[in-house]
Amino acid sequence: MRRSILDAVDDHPADDDERPPASWAVAICDDCDGCGFGEPRVVLTLESLGEAGSGVIAHLAPDGARRMRQALAVALREMGEPTE
Repeated sequence: MRRSILDAVDDHPADDDERPPASWAVAICDDCDGCGFGEPRVVLTLESLGEAGSGVIAHLAPDGARRMRQALAVALREMGEPTE
């Protein structure tokens, strides 16, 4: 099973040569042989905009995905932004 959840591009300026815009995607899958075939994972893909296939892909177990969600919530709170 593979299912795409959401993909987007960050809002970094396109004319910054040192830090080009990045695209990200979140999906779920259960077909990762190395992770334990049949065990669901959250798949996070990060890559430079326009360079599909050259990024980093993380297969996160539920605990790892929850830790990432918590870290993002903390970062948002530290910026004074509301979290859900």
